Amino acid sequence: MELTNPETIKAIMNGLGVKFNKSLGQNFLIDKSVVDCAVDASGIDERYGVIEVGPGIGTLTAELSRVAGKVVAIELDRSIASYLHDAFIAYDNVTIIQGDALKIDLKQIIEEHLKGMPVVVVANLPYYITTPLIMKFLEEDLPLESITVMIQKEVADRLCAEAGTKEYGAISLAVQYYSDPEIIRIVAPECFMPPPRVTSAIIRMDIKNHVKPKVLNEKMLFKVIKAAFGQRRKTLVNALSTLGKDKEFIKNTVLSVTGSEKIRGEQLDLCQFIQISEKFE
Repeated sequence: MELTNPETIKAIMNGLGVKFNKSLGQNFLIDKSVVDCAVDASGIDERYGVIEVGPGIGTLTAELSRVAGKVVAIELDRSIASYLHDAFIAYDNVTIIQGDALKIDLKQIIEEHLKGMPVVVVANLPYYITTPLIMKFLEEDLPLESITVMIQKEVADRLCAEAGTKEYGAISLAVQYYSDPEIIRIVAPECFMPPPRVTSAIIRMDIKNHVKPKVLNEKMLFKVIKAAFGQRRKTLVNALSTLGKDKEFIKNTVLSVTGSEKIRGEQLDLCQFIQISEKFE
């Protein structure tokens, strides 16, 4: 079956006796070129193991299975997970796991199903859990080479934002600390059924080739970043006063790194945040 065909999608959903659940991010792709773009951007071949989150009716899963050595798809909806088990029963390189991707042990999944393979994430992510999922992938020290996902364009813009832009924030710095993000393609609402109210984007986060900065204390770095963006209109000196350091010390630290007492957090790049955090040790 052509899983990007609207009539096929409706028939499957009717057969399952379930309705489209927007609260679970169930917007199914009906443009095959978008699916092909995501698979191509991931750079996978038969050597690779793939983790997919939110496979829906298996549109992306089917394409991934044709290219990758192994695909592990994690689906929250029990009815859809049951359908996927049956739909992919003849695929010896596809494993369906019913569960909450935010709570599941990804290291264990990789150990059990993808051991010895280079591993990537490729997914059309449920938009309501995009940011926590991406941070879970990045923060849990998983052996991932890259993450290629479809997310809201607005979020993709923030992940790739540079210092001094309105989109730049704590999430930009966090993602760029762990990876090199790049927007691959903009995806219009019409490419989905039902169409979401937002424009989407395919973004690839390169982990394998990213040079992760050397930091003495990651926790302190992200405490400084969080404080800096807690109240964007405040100067960095005032924003960092919430960390309990002497105001004069903070002022001198910011001045030594940036050359200005009046600068705001959104104007600093990652290197400057690292320099400040290490003076806070």
